[in-house]
Amino acid sequence: MIIAKYLLGEGSTAAVGRVEQDKIVPLDLAAMGMQRLSDVLEADDPAATARDAPAGQPVPITDVTLLPPIDAQEVWAAGVTYRRSQTARMEESEAAASCYDRVYTADRPELFFKATPARVRGHDQPLRIRYDSQWNVPEPEITLVISSRMKIVGYTVGNDMSSRDIEGENPLYLPQAKCYDACAGLGPWITLADPLPAPDQIGVHLRIRRDGDVVFEQQTSAAAMARGFEDLVGWLGRENFFPDGVFLMTGTGIVPDHTFTLHDGDVVDISIQGVGTLTNPIVQSSPNR
Repeated sequence: MIIAKYLLGEGSTAAVGRVEQDKIVPLDLAAMGMQRLSDVLEADDPAATARDAPAGQPVPITDVTLLPPIDAQEVWAAGVTYRRSQTARMEESEAAASCYDRVYTADRPELFFKATPARVRGHDQPLRIRYDSQWNVPEPEITLVISSRMKIVGYTVGNDMSSRDIEGENPLYLPQAKCYDACAGLGPWITLADPLPAPDQIGVHLRIRRDGDVVFEQQTSAAAMARGFEDLVGWLGRENFFPDGVFLMTGTGIVPDHTFTLHDGDVVDISIQGVGTLTNPIVQSSPNR
């Protein structure tokens, strides 16, 4: 079951629908005493709720504007959950190399705050690279959709944008390297799944296009992760309460080497098996105020 948040026409309000092939089936949430997508995610059985909700006439997906599938939730992220990420972080900073090496095998994972809803962008919406950074990469990540009860109710595609030179200069700069305006991509929708597929059935593919040419492409899968999803969620909820639920980006196994950086005008495509493809153009500019 796939559900999306979208707009139908200029000036319309955000709506929720089931994604069925190339169409969106609008859901009448009000008839079920609900108002927004996160209400569905909070249901005892989100997939059944979306399936049984009164529905309108299907709309071609090309006629709607997809919105990031987030309401009031926070977005958090995990780091160094793949061997490639560990290696890349150690390459960034000699001073912090031992920290990244140790956290890869430690019981406690690296978890950090990534974004508020206002900093999130959806499918076909631009993500930013900081104007004061010279080394920037996308980080394709399986992103868990978690209810307020800390139950994994589904997953989506995440892009954890990262300014590698800022983080590499000093690991204490991590919040600035990770959290800024338009720093996180989520979408294009949410796949509701209970339980989640086996890790080897969740493939991740990254492609970066520049002037129409593919300048970077690589793939991995959740099977390459050193940590399990439930373990990460358990640590995230250990001393935190998320009344609106939370999104958790689970780390990346694809990191371009030190010779690559994103350019203004690049287009990033991230595909996750079982979900779909999140596409974001890249811009480098001062944030809009």
